[in-house]
Amino acid sequence: MSDDIKVYMQQLGQRARAASVAMSRAESSAKNRALLAIADAIDAATDQLKAENARDLDAGRANGLDAAMLDRLELNDERIAGMSEGLRQIAALQDPVGEISDMAYRPSGIQIGKMRVPLGVIGIIYESRPNVTADAAGLCLKSGNATILRGGSEAIHSNQAVARCIQQGLIEAGLPAEAVQVVETTDRAAVGELITAKEYVDVIIPRGGKGLIERISNEARVPVIKHLDGICHVYIDDQADQHKAVEVAFNAKTHRYGVCNAMETLLINETVAADVLPELVKRYQAEGVELRGCAKTRDLIQDMKTATEADWDTEYLAPILSIKLVDSMDDAITHINTHGSHHTDSIITENYSKARRFLREVDSSSVMINASTRFADGFEYGLGAEIGISTDKIHARGPVGLEGLTSQKYVVLGDGHIRE
Repeated sequence: MSDDIKVYMQQLGQRARAASVAMSRAESSAKNRALLAIADAIDAATDQLKAENARDLDAGRANGLDAAMLDRLELNDERIAGMSEGLRQIAALQDPVGEISDMAYRPSGIQIGKMRVPLGVIGIIYESRPNVTADAAGLCLKSGNATILRGGSEAIHSNQAVARCIQQGLIEAGLPAEAVQVVETTDRAAVGELITAKEYVDVIIPRGGKGLIERISNEARVPVIKHLDGICHVYIDDQADQHKAVEVAFNAKTHRYGVCNAMETLLINETVAADVLPELVKRYQAEGVELRGCAKTRDLIQDMKTATEADWDTEYLAPILSIKLVDSMDDAITHINTHGSHHTDSIITENYSKARRFLREVDSSSVMINASTRFADGFEYGLGAEIGISTDKIHARGPVGLEGLTSQKYVVLGDGHIRE
């Protein structure tokens, strides 16, 4: 490992730690001014952002990136506008820092409560999507944290362009520019330094492919908030509204392929499969989706590949869908809890009791009734944006927004009280 990289990352860490102190005491008004200034800077830089992004896209094609990766990498007018709108929504959200809850008197006369506080310095490691740079910066700023962002080499020009907008907004608002630092080197050694910098970094959030997240989880010496896969399911129950079932299952797969909340396996109760499957297959095939079915599925629709056991455990991030017929909701829940990734799963049913059972028994960070898995997103949940999806069960679970980027400490109010 280059000594220069080690020194460089230590300098980033030192600056971030110093900035985190200033951010922890920053007023909400200053943080909001910064967010709005960054949003304005992004809007004003739309042409420059697209030009820098085109450089990354050209390099990605030359390096053989697949269609899903290129889709995640692209910044178009809509996605750029989405970045700035997300920042404005974050500015409009209530500041969680300093919020005191659960205040109660104890028999001794003291009052006990909990105060929400920033985590400190957050290291974020991500691939492909340059919009993460703005989303992550915005959420970390509003929650009073400093952050070190390390994007993928495939998005280096796009990330640096977004970073310039962030720096401009911070300076305009009078906040430390070091509150958001984007790692400028593509050297992989920088990741190793970041995930082991216990003295400077309080938590790591990886976003990207399974290989990246497994490496971070295995090698990090700093706590990690993560999800490995997005193996999401839609289960069509025997008491589903068939129009809803077709529309939701179609949207969950085809709205976007290269995202973690896209459906990868469709489960259908075998008693209604003959009614809904032909229409779905017709629509999927018109979109160019490759279908892989279990034996019962292929008995109904012969024109598809055979699904293997490996298919049930695969996040495709591509126009590929595995389909399985099940004999009951119990069978569907067992399949989801066995083969899913605890990300997002949805049931299509008109039976209230079944829907409630599905909510209770499916062990995922988001569980839905009669809705597309594509809604599992911080923006759609009203968080303004998200910094990632957590499938862990400790600290934060599901889309991680402002509250997930804070912790709590106990506060005690007394008036000269002493313990007897």
